[in-house]
Amino acid sequence: MSAAEVELVEQVVDTARYPLSDPASAAWRDAVHRARHDLREDGCSVLPDFIRPSRQEELRREGARIAPLAHYDVEVVNAYNIDTNTELPADHPARTTMTRGNAFVACDQIPPHSIIHRLYTSSLFKRFIAECVELPAVHELADPLAGLCLNVVRPGMDHPWHFDTNEFAVSMLTQEPEAGGIFEYCANIRSASSENFADVRAVLAGDGEQVIRRLALRPGDLQLFKGRFSLHRVTTVQGREQRHSAIFAYSERPGVIGSVARTKQIFGRVLPEHLAAEGRAVRGDRLLD
Repeated sequence: MSAAEVELVEQVVDTARYPLSDPASAAWRDAVHRARHDLREDGCSVLPDFIRPSRQEELRREGARIAPLAHYDVEVVNAYNIDTNTELPADHPARTTMTRGNAFVACDQIPPHSIIHRLYTSSLFKRFIAECVELPAVHELADPLAGLCLNVVRPGMDHPWHFDTNEFAVSMLTQEPEAGGIFEYCANIRSASSENFADVRAVLAGDGEQVIRRLALRPGDLQLFKGRFSLHRVTTVQGREQRHSAIFAYSERPGVIGSVARTKQIFGRVLPEHLAAEGRAVRGDRLLD
């Protein structure tokens, strides 16, 4: 670890609760234990005020400055992010379509000196995340656009029900809306061996209230989430303020680059790295998305 990394952690992270540079401490063990327990039981863990309250306004301003750079598009999608024209049985949940109108600022548009960018590349932060998700290590994506991004949801828009491609997700709200923008999820509604289409179909039809959980996240909270197996969405943002959240994308293995189709969908562009990597993706399961 470098002195600059330690300085960053000391300045922006609440090190009394999350001492990233001291894995032998009781506070480190407590934070990791709680995150592991939450992920095993609920598929989701929230570490409140991970960013010091005194730095949360800076965090918000940094996100607000780059939010206008987000690629914005309105698309008709399904929960599996597959082509909506795919031939499927009549009762398949992927036949339920929704309008997606959120937007993303790509990694190459996020200043290297920003809090979220410096955290994303920090070996201390990555070591802590790996311990929480019970992996030997996590790696930054080799993808020059998707490794770190800022998700922007404008007033009147939402992020509809979907599954993630990665088994786990790491995110942090940087700006909360005046109302709405609630994170909802169905913990472990599917597994690596079972799609559980019946329950997914029920949620998409509006009949899954009994399995839906809700989180009102706050700026500076760190969220760890098993989005590969838990159907989730962000409800419609209301009021005048946008909802901004940083997404720290890591992988169990190095060298991961997103597909051309998904990259174009999210960022509106692809780079030579995506074209060169096309067709080399290795999946850890055979789930639809």
